[in-house]
Amino acid sequence: MDLEERLRLIMRPPTEEVVTVGELRQLLETKEHPEHYIGFEISGLLHVGTLLISGFKVNDLAEAGVHCKVYLADWHSFLNNKMGGNWENILAAAKYYEEAFRFMCPKAEIVLGSELYAKNDDYWKDFARFSKNITLARNIRCLTIMGRTRREKLDFAQYLYPPMQGVDVKYLGPDLPHGGMDQRKAHILAREVFPKLGWNKPVALHHHLLAGLSEPVKAKSKLERVIGSKMSKSKPWTALFINDSEEEIRAKLRKAWCPERVVELNPVLELARYVVFHERKSFLLERPSKFGGNVEFFDYEELESAYLQSKVHPQDLKDSVARDVSNILAPIRCHFETPSGSRLLEIFGKVEDTR
Repeated sequence: MDLEERLRLIMRPPTEEVVTVGELRQLLETKEHPEHYIGFEISGLLHVGTLLISGFKVNDLAEAGVHCKVYLADWHSFLNNKMGGNWENILAAAKYYEEAFRFMCPKAEIVLGSELYAKNDDYWKDFARFSKNITLARNIRCLTIMGRTRREKLDFAQYLYPPMQGVDVKYLGPDLPHGGMDQRKAHILAREVFPKLGWNKPVALHHHLLAGLSEPVKAKSKLERVIGSKMSKSKPWTALFINDSEEEIRAKLRKAWCPERVVELNPVLELARYVVFHERKSFLLERPSKFGGNVEFFDYEELESAYLQSKVHPQDLKDSVARDVSNILAPIRCHFETPSGSRLLEIFGKVEDTR
């Protein structure tokens, strides 16, 4: 595969940003199989915004010749009080995450945090060295990577999270750390500190954060609005979970925020753009003949233009997107309907996840 095709795969949606594109090109020119990683806290059930959007990009990277790792960050989850802050619950939930990502991203290596850290003196030495190169104030500015704000009352352990994530880059994906746009601050921190330690500065890749199904929040900046409005398992009414039935998906989308002629952070259009068109060459809008009959769109821009001109009604859009998303999720849903798959879900019925 030539360089331009590798760049196209890496840069295509849902990629939102690469820091920097020039450095990425140089990386691909000098390294045949760059080292990548993306990390996930272990918390509630996986939704479309996590497994599909992240998984699509991991698969693009793998196709482009990148050595991809999916990191199940059990220690980070413990520090951030996920799954009730209970270690056994986190490990049980991690098995579900591992199974889901093995199914979604078969070419990726799955790494568990507790296995990485066990008896790894070098990691903890580098953690201390990294921490000596950031101030407390700089560390606090990164707390949003864990869904926290400076106004929250945190225990001391949670302040260890940003430097741990920075050192994770060196040990997991030193060339190409990857995450949603909400992880940008951690990667920028790594880019600042690594040269001071004599480590190569990583190229950071950030994918789009899929909007939740409710009305977007108000915020000072566009990025803060995107992060605040993202699909979230802590707000289950905003999320399409990978185990949702077709009926549940249809019912959730019928209640979704989707005003006429509004495209910015419209969650139904986002599902069409980042999920349907990623997996399908066209999108069939089904509607009664009295309203114009069925119409097929061959790219997202064509669909968005029609929606802006009120040529597509929100309800018809919702029903047709629900159909396609359900079909795309069907293999994953069926995988977890098997006896072995369904057992992995039992932990979520026993534990109420904490934010």
